[in-house]
This record gives sequence, C-alpha cells and structure tokens, in this order.
Amino acid sequence: ALQLMESGGGSVQAGGSLRLACVVSKYIPCLAWFRQAPGKEREGVARIYNRYFSTSYADSVKGRFTISHDKAKNTVYLQMNNLKPEDTAMYYCAADSINYCTSQLKADEYQYWGQGTQVTVSS
Repeated sequence: ALQLMESGGGSVQAGGSLRLACVVSKYIPCLAWFRQAPGKEREGVARIYNRYFSTSYADSVKGRFTISHDKAKNTVYLQMNNLKPEDTAMYYCAADSINYCTSQLKADEYQYWGQGTQVTVSS
C-alpha cells in the first residue's frame, strides 16, 4: 500500500516560517496538504497536480503558502510563510491515486493519508 510520512512541524511565533515535507513511497502526480484544528473539520490547504503543472490553494493561505513536488525524491513540500495563530492545526499529506485532483481540495478525493505533523503558531 502507498505510504506517506510527514515531517517538519513545530512551534513558531506569528510571522514565522516552517517547511513541511511528505515522503511518498512511490510517484503519485496528485498530492495535497490538509489540516485539522481541534473541534474543526479537516480542510484543504493546497494541492499539486504534476500531470498539468497545476497548483491550487485555500483562500486563507494564498500568498503565504507554497506547495512543491520533488519528483526525484517523491517528496511534496509545503512552505509556510507569515504564519498566523489560525494556522495552528495538525497538517496531513494526502495522495489521490485515481487522479480526480480537482481544485476544490475535497478530502474524499484522496485515498491515502499520512499520520500528520503538528503546527503550532503563537501570537
């Protein structure tokens, strides 16, 4: 089965930066990051579809977060700049092996998930 392993989470002050990484056990062209804060639903953050060199972002992170994919390393990254307290959440990497890969960032389109990495932003 496909495996995903996230790393790079931590605690930072508002305005700081973090880079999350997710190693995938084989090449998948459609990968995404989601997050879930306590008491809230899981929400899509960003997705990348390498087949068409396409990316999409949640409105709340546009201009601050950047998703990228190193195909040689089978690793997807999420560079997070100008972090805000409301970015505090568990962040999950997800893979869509069926290639729905729509820009709507729907969790039910992704079949494989990592265990998550915690990001905490203090004010």
